Amino acid sequence: MSLRHPQILALARREGRVTVEDLSERFGVSLQTVRRDLGELAEAGRLQRVHGGAVLSSGTTNLAHADRRAMAAEAKAAIGRAAAARIPEGASLFLGIGTTTEAVAEALTGHGRLLVVTNNLNVAEILSDGPAEIVVTGGRLRSSDGGLTGAMAAEGVARFRPDWAVFGCSALDPDGTMLDFDAEEASVTQAAIRAARRTMLVADGGKFARTAPLRLGPLRDVDVFVTDQALTSSGLTRACENWNVEVRVAS
Repeated sequence: MSLRHPQILALARREGRVTVEDLSERFGVSLQTVRRDLGELAEAGRLQRVHGGAVLSSGTTNLAHADRRAMAAEAKAAIGRAAAARIPEGASLFLGIGTTTEAVAEALTGHGRLLVVTNNLNVAEILSDGPAEIVVTGGRLRSSDGGLTGAMAAEGVARFRPDWAVFGCSALDPDGTMLDFDAEEASVTQAAIRAARRTMLVADGGKFARTAPLRLGPLRDVDVFVTDQALTSSGLTRACENWNVEVRVAS
């Protein structure tokens, strides 16, 4: 194993993806050497090759919460600020499971008169010292990340008619399909989408290259899509245009 491999994996965890050109410049080696490194890591199941680089392997199970929190942390903070700027004071909203929605919660701590419905105990804790009124759904506790899932959580969300449902996804197909890993988590998000007046997807650019096994729904269900990168495929661009999705690129 090359001594570069652990450093490449650490960069992928922090940034969400790595590119051949950046790694070549960073390590002072040829593009061919980097491609060989990425190929070896892909063969070992540690990375997934994509055009121009690689992303962390996803497969059929999601990454650990701590790894997801560290991944693309700056991008998620920027997304959180841009999303929070779209939410007026005095609004009601659902905030779902995920490290990007937790970044939105961080950015909302200064908002006044919010009613926040959440199935994410981390979100509830982040907002607990602020002025927001917080309603935590019932449901089965997923101790790995503080998420509440299942029928009880979905029923709890369905009791409300929030101004906004703010949620993430694990991956985005080029055709505009949102994907996830956990069916019970997805059912809660789908209930929030049906209940809310408006919907907001928050997802960093690393999700454009990942995959996940469960269909969450089409981008047609999204009013506002906040991300940190310009859309990387013509399919995603067409989906957003055809379905009148407002795309906001955070900086």
